[in-house]
Amino acid sequence: MTNISRDSDIVELNDAPYFYYGDKVRSKKVVRNDGTYPGKEIGEILCRKGEEGFVVSIGTFLQQFYIYGVEFIETGNRVGMKRKELMLVDDPEEDEMPQEGTNP
Repeated sequence: MTNISRDSDIVELNDAPYFYYGDKVRSKKVVRNDGTYPGKEIGEILCRKGEEGFVVSIGTFLQQFYIYGVEFIETGNRVGMKRKELMLVDDPEEDEMPQEGTNP
């Protein structure tokens, strides 16, 4: 039996996706290969915090989250990421949004 831990009670799929195809986005965190990215070693960096890319696909995970496929410009890696891991480039509202777990 596998225990899948949901990191939120929010069901994003009740609303439209936050990002759309072609949106230029920036990673809020370093993402490393957890073993699911073919051709890369486990632990290898797939994208760095602040790296920019474009949304090239939109999928779902656990019938709860949108997963945005982002092709990063610098590395050429295509990485699946959640909304909370990304921000729109040049969006003043994003720059003012508090990080999860912090007080405004």
